[in-house]
Amino acid sequence: GYKAFFTFVKNLNLASKIPISFIFPSLIALMLFISLPTSAQDNLNFPDSIHNKRLKGTIITGSAMYVGSMVGLYYLWYKDYPHSSFHFIDDSKGWLGVDKVGHMATSYYIGRFGYTALRWSGVKETPAIWIGGSVGFVFLITVEIFDGFSAEWGASAGDIIANGVGTIFFIGQQFLWHDQRFSLKFSYHFTDYARYNPEHLGESYAQRFFKDYNGHTYWLSANIRSFIRKESKFPKWLNVAVGYGARGMLGAKSNPSEINGETVPHFNRTPQYYLSLDIDLSRIRTKSEFLNILLNLVGFIKIPMPTLEYNKDDQFKFHFLYF
Repeated sequence: GYKAFFTFVKNLNLASKIPISFIFPSLIALMLFISLPTSAQDNLNFPDSIHNKRLKGTIITGSAMYVGSMVGLYYLWYKDYPHSSFHFIDDSKGWLGVDKVGHMATSYYIGRFGYTALRWSGVKETPAIWIGGSVGFVFLITVEIFDGFSAEWGASAGDIIANGVGTIFFIGQQFLWHDQRFSLKFSYHFTDYARYNPEHLGESYAQRFFKDYNGHTYWLSANIRSFIRKESKFPKWLNVAVGYGARGMLGAKSNPSEINGETVPHFNRTPQYYLSLDIDLSRIRTKSEFLNILLNLVGFIKIPMPTLEYNKDDQFKFHFLYF
């Protein structure tokens, strides 16, 4: 439960604020998703009217997770740092924007989970879209408030905008199509950059997964079948995806020439753009309810596929499988 969750985060021994808006929302979203019964993932089986027990359970579970995560976040992260009056910082140029795309994806998926929970509870489509779809923004805006009162950091207007874009991205599609024809996805690969600045990019593999933005890639994955006639035999699960990432980043806004008195190599801070195929696991249905929930659970992960990359240094580059 929460004890294991916060013990895990605390044991990451994170030394900087870099990934906080990714770690907590992402893990909380997964906890919320896992807590839903399997039938919640099949949008054909949503009840036609309010299911009181389900709705009560959803509200209690969601509220407990929100309050518990905020309390835990404060004591694990902010308590030991000096406080200040509320203020903003300009981090718009940090990490070449990779972290901002991460905010969008996190807000989008928490909203998607919130919507699913309310629909499973029998809430009608429109209120479920507005209320459930906004859960991610509410969660992340609370984190920004904590940041704003911390002398160590500060609230970020860029983060708030990115959170709003992720929320609108879900809500807009749901109203337009009652479907998520476009999904935001995530992939990760380990890089060598962390060894030059482990304090900021992570010392252990667990820390590097969360902190090393050089290994983060965020994807806009489009479902082709949803845009063509229903009679088509085109696979429902096959998507095309465009991705964004960056490399060569040892610091948020620039690379230091030396770290702890030691000279570090020069790296070009380079945005990377990708074109790839993808698999929409949420559209795969099996006879096993357990397998269906598992496919939905990992649906935010971009499946490794042949990928074409473009960056200003190497121009076009082909990956047989890109992670």
